[in-house]
Amino acid sequence: MSLGTTIEWTDATWNPVRGCSKISPGCKNCYAERFAERFRGVPGHPFEQGFDVRLVPDKIPEPLRWRDPKKIFVNSMSDLFHESVPDSYILQIAQVMREANWHVFQILTKRHERMAKLLSGPLSSFAAEPHIWWGVSVENKKHGLPRLRRLQKTPIAVRFLSIEPLLEDLGEIDLSGISWVIVGGESGPGSRPMQPDWVRSIKRQCSRDGVPFFFKQWGGTRKKAAGRVLDGKTHNGFPELGRGRSVNPSHKAIPPVRWGTLVPVEAIIGG
Repeated sequence: MSLGTTIEWTDATWNPVRGCSKISPGCKNCYAERFAERFRGVPGHPFEQGFDVRLVPDKIPEPLRWRDPKKIFVNSMSDLFHESVPDSYILQIAQVMREANWHVFQILTKRHERMAKLLSGPLSSFAAEPHIWWGVSVENKKHGLPRLRRLQKTPIAVRFLSIEPLLEDLGEIDLSGISWVIVGGESGPGSRPMQPDWVRSIKRQCSRDGVPFFFKQWGGTRKKAAGRVLDGKTHNGFPELGRGRSVNPSHKAIPPVRWGTLVPVEAIIGG
């Protein structure tokens, strides 16, 4: 069965990689690290090794077994493009995403340069798939906007931004080529506050440029109490999905492909 999630903009999470390491201010109060480290040393727990990076190959074929179409957040507890994850392993994950095309896959990274390099090289055959969405995190101007600009130059079908945690006013931003924007505040202990006008500015620019806008949360130490209402409304924008179906398709799922029938990764990378 799929792993349920409370993340508002997805239906399920899929973690063939676990663990990560900090690379920018948006990582300071990482929810995934906080969760994982609670279980460090607990025998048999998925996070027995805490937030150390490790591969979980048994999880790779999982979406092929999920018959009902879902929006799937890939590696919610890690970063697919972390330097410890081999190219060949990323290619196996991409292969499953292409085969399981009754789902929508949402990949989010702070390691934009590596993602762009692979999507312009070994992953180029996957870049045009409309059910695979490639996104970057944008927390501030210094670190986030360069990721946005690199994403815009990467030849892919669907690009999205997760502007969470939003740590400052981003000002006027170029949204050309962006299919979706998520905005949210930081939550949990020590969370840094987000100002309403920062959110309104992004919402205004999305409306101006016709980009679907999803407001995830205000955040804070009591995020449920703070809620996700902006100026009296909830904002649940999603991009349209290709192949003539909506993001929440009601048609019968395509029968899953057997993992053993997939092309070996060596054939993809020419090994």
